[in-house]
Amino acid sequence: MTPTIDLGAARVGLDDLAAVARGRRAVRLTEAGRAAMRVSEAWVAAMSARMDAGEPVAPVYSVNTGFGSLAGRQAFARSAQARDLSRRLVVSNAAGVGRTLEPEVVRAAMLIRATSLVRGHSAVRAEVVETILAMLERDVVPVVPEYGSLGASGDLIPLAHMALVMSRDEAGEAEIDSGEAWLGGERMSGVAAMARAGIDRLVLGPKEGLALLNGTSFSTAQAALALIDAENLVATAEVAAAMSIEALCGFGDAFIPELHEARGHPGQIASAATIRALLAGSSLIDGGAASDPVRQPPQDAYSLRCVPQVLGPVRDTLAFVRGIVETEINAATDNPLIFADALPGRRLKAVSGGNFHAEYIAFAADFLSIATTEIGNIAERRLFRLNDGTLNRGLPDMLVASDQVGMDCGYMLPQYLAAALVSDCKTLAHPDSVDSIPTCSNQEDHVSMANNAGRHARQIVRNIENVVGIEVLMAAQALELRLAERGMGATALAPASRAVLALLRGAAATDGRPIAHLTRDVVLYPRIDAATTLVRSGAVLAAARAATA
Repeated sequence: MTPTIDLGAARVGLDDLAAVARGRRAVRLTEAGRAAMRVSEAWVAAMSARMDAGEPVAPVYSVNTGFGSLAGRQAFARSAQARDLSRRLVVSNAAGVGRTLEPEVVRAAMLIRATSLVRGHSAVRAEVVETILAMLERDVVPVVPEYGSLGASGDLIPLAHMALVMSRDEAGEAEIDSGEAWLGGERMSGVAAMARAGIDRLVLGPKEGLALLNGTSFSTAQAALALIDAENLVATAEVAAAMSIEALCGFGDAFIPELHEARGHPGQIASAATIRALLAGSSLIDGGAASDPVRQPPQDAYSLRCVPQVLGPVRDTLAFVRGIVETEINAATDNPLIFADALPGRRLKAVSGGNFHAEYIAFAADFLSIATTEIGNIAERRLFRLNDGTLNRGLPDMLVASDQVGMDCGYMLPQYLAAALVSDCKTLAHPDSVDSIPTCSNQEDHVSMANNAGRHARQIVRNIENVVGIEVLMAAQALELRLAERGMGATALAPASRAVLALLRGAAATDGRPIAHLTRDVVLYPRIDAATTLVRSGAVLAAARAATA
């Protein structure tokens, strides 16, 4: 049985998030989580009781006041107005446009929002978190458009589309105002989805509307899922690079451990060690720690010999990003935060600040985008080299041994595709975090654009997965051509390369045909799609690791 994730018992990690977003792992609210939430909830409940008793109550932002630049205009007198305010906020903020986000992004954001609320500073009832967890359990996934968040004041618009489904107007509402959700792959109104799933929609209490909307949950979800895939991608890129290096009869000198230890960066040292392990046992590599190179000078092009110096920094950057993302998953990010059992010198326990500002996540997503783009930049150069008969050390042009030169284009166009994808990434990797547009009558005069950064990071990862898939496809072809050129059998290859080659040749393209060695031109996109799927799923990495274990 897959273990349940217990909110309130321990931090939620990146692996936990992936298990919920992609594997539908169960999540439950612990008694410790409930206890943490009761303190701030009780403080706001007591304030509501005083309001209904006719006692004078000071304005508390978002509880009995308006929002943003409307704060301070007027304090509401009754708790019913505060409840109405929560629902009106959700309705007014559900203003997104664009393509709908993938269910995995929405599920990740729902888990992050629940985790944040369980910190106990948001003054929400346990029922709010339990409703989110019930939606996750029963696969009610709100339909959320991709555009709208500025990455400050929280991801207001996308979170409002989530809250629209799970909450209701105390006075009644039209079904059309309940948002939309997916249930079992069918798109329907929020009312219908929640009813079919057997989940009651909530009347939100004072502050609960803003607590649901005022957080970095979608920005963090986008960055977190991009990071999970980027970590798999950089490790798979090392496998593809090693295959290309082997096919091009590269020099082993570039990966000698002493060389990398002399510089000292942990990512570079680890990447070089991985490349050595992937190339171990190859008869095609010239030189190494235990043998002098035969050819002189023992220098390959940078796209081959500098793999550790490029993918090592990617590794280190992603490790840095992981620290930020995992902290943010567990952060209290709405406003104001309630510290009812702290601040002994104050009567006002609601503290207005800016934890909703997603600059941390904006930076993290931007750094991830830049680093991942470099995976593709250097990989595309290897593809070019594999294709070029003047650079590939004796392999046929475009990696196809045609009966008549010029009759087949071979792998010419996949390199074009890779160039187009990498060029797209160079535009997408422009930092979103350096942009800001003031909103809300200049009250919100600096924003992070973290959600845009997260969206772009996910697209960049998708692009580069295709580039690495193309490299696996082309490197496999090149390895077979090299063996034929030298009259060698597959045992001349490194075990890791043999394993990936066997995986690829044993797989089917998306058109159902085998991914066979190319002897004449065929329609290539089904092969590219299938190779990319093997990269994205982790199958390529698993095959290589099993062979080097």
